[in-house]
Amino acid sequence: MSYIISGIQQMGVGVKDADEAWKWYRKYFGTDVPVFTEKAEAGLMLPYTGGQPRNRYAILAMNMQGGGGFEIWQYTCREPQPSTFDIQLGDYGIFAAKIKTPDARKAYDYYQANGVKCLSGVHRVGQGSLNFFAQDPYGNVFQIVEATDWFQNRKQLTGGIYGAIIGVSDIDAALKLYRDVLGYDEVISDEEGVFSSLGQVPGQKNPMRRVLLRHKAERAGAFAPLFGRSELELVQLKGGHEPRKIYDERLWGDLGFIHLCFDVRNMEELKTQCAKAGFPFTVDSSNSFDMGEAAGRFSYVEDPDGTLIEFVETHKVPVMKKLGWYLNLKKRKPTKPLPRWIIKAMGLSRVTE
Repeated sequence: MSYIISGIQQMGVGVKDADEAWKWYRKYFGTDVPVFTEKAEAGLMLPYTGGQPRNRYAILAMNMQGGGGFEIWQYTCREPQPSTFDIQLGDYGIFAAKIKTPDARKAYDYYQANGVKCLSGVHRVGQGSLNFFAQDPYGNVFQIVEATDWFQNRKQLTGGIYGAIIGVSDIDAALKLYRDVLGYDEVISDEEGVFSSLGQVPGQKNPMRRVLLRHKAERAGAFAPLFGRSELELVQLKGGHEPRKIYDERLWGDLGFIHLCFDVRNMEELKTQCAKAGFPFTVDSSNSFDMGEAAGRFSYVEDPDGTLIEFVETHKVPVMKKLGWYLNLKKRKPTKPLPRWIIKAMGLSRVTE
């Protein structure tokens, strides 16, 4: 069996106060269902944590309307560090997280009315969807993108994670990972220039090439109906600002977008194919890794510019923790989605204000 990518499971974001950040993400992105909350030692990420295990507090939260979740990540053993420079679009790494919405204009109006900082108006680039840019209180940039595929209608203005905008030094080299391994094989737009529609997005005045990618094939696997479709935008600067690595001289887990995570099955085959493509695993938990309320195997690769992509093969996941109901996914057919009622049952642990 070949490997299976079921969709974007979550975007990792490093913050100073995970509980405070989650409250904001619940209100404005609807990620109000906790899959796990855990305080533990991150002992397997030594290549990215200065060679030392680090204590952390993490929350994995989902929006049950559809899309990926957030892994909200906080160091508890050290003060998480901000970038020493002003990050711009085109710097190497995850510049922005994409959030899906059923109606970009309604979401924009709501954000405006509630004091969320919007960096652009609602616009469309090439054949892409209506979208706008916004910023959370911690300086992280989000692109709110109109989408049509939903797991269920909860009358929320947004779903969860829909993708990412990633700065690269060479788009053609980066495609060897994002297209050939991750399956983003459909080019929606490929444009070069200066984009006035970016409004006040940092770096908007630099000439750049922007390539918007989606995947032709439907994703398969247990949670594929919830994760839904997704898109990635690769940005390569063509002058102006000299790009830098967003996490230059910082640790994984410091402030900002720390990784983009995909839910997968058949990790061994994925490991083989990543190595053949020139992207060997840099971290691999090898067996099932216990995350308290959930368990699985995780691994990491780097894109050509060092951006971290995580893979998680979920083995155990809570459905209704209060009743002790957990799913063992190792016994399921890898391509078969879970019954929708089981996925919806996870929403019973929703946190309301």
